[in-house]
Amino acid sequence: MLSVRETYDVRHAEIASYFQFLEIYDDLDLTGKSISKDDLFKTLKANGFLLLYNLVESTLKNALEAIFDELRRKSVTFDSCRLELRTQILKNLRKHNVEKIVRSMSVISTDVVVATFRKEEAAAGNVDAKVIREIAKLYGFAYPSLKSDELLTVKTSRNDLAHGLKSFSEVGRDFDLARLDGIRKEVCAFLRELIESVADYLNSAAYLIAK
Repeated sequence: MLSVRETYDVRHAEIASYFQFLEIYDDLDLTGKSISKDDLFKTLKANGFLLLYNLVESTLKNALEAIFDELRRKSVTFDSCRLELRTQILKNLRKHNVEKIVRSMSVISTDVVVATFRKEEAAAGNVDAKVIREIAKLYGFAYPSLKSDELLTVKTSRNDLAHGLKSFSEVGRDFDLARLDGIRKEVCAFLRELIESVADYLNSAAYLIAK
């Protein structure tokens, strides 16, 4: 989980720096300049949602990858995995060409556990609190206890931008900087607890059948 934390810290620092820039920009006096400060500020605020969503999705994907890295490292067998995890492994298997997967396996009881996981396919494009809750249930790790309502705000705003449903100006005008920073703080606190929850799951080997 060290690499998950490190990646989170780097991206979190990037976002913190960007929000510091927004505060500085908000205080600038551009009276008489040829650009509209208000219009540009809306676009800059909307960009904040892209950064936050990137952090949400990458953190979740990296955490799931850490689970399968641990299973690979410890050569965990399919039969020893908890029921929820075995179910997820079989769901992963259904998405792939079985003949191609079999060629890469030497010991099927352990190789099947990790052979079908694809980081790029894990919850791509629509991650919010509901999705993370469902994934936590599927894998068997604890869902964070912190507030997570704004994850939906981040996902919706990001999708509006990514799919061209709204312009950057339209998204940015609906959020003042104080509200946007509050969203950032809530989301980042939630993600930190998510990382620790997965770390506890791995440290306690909760991916195994309870004895």
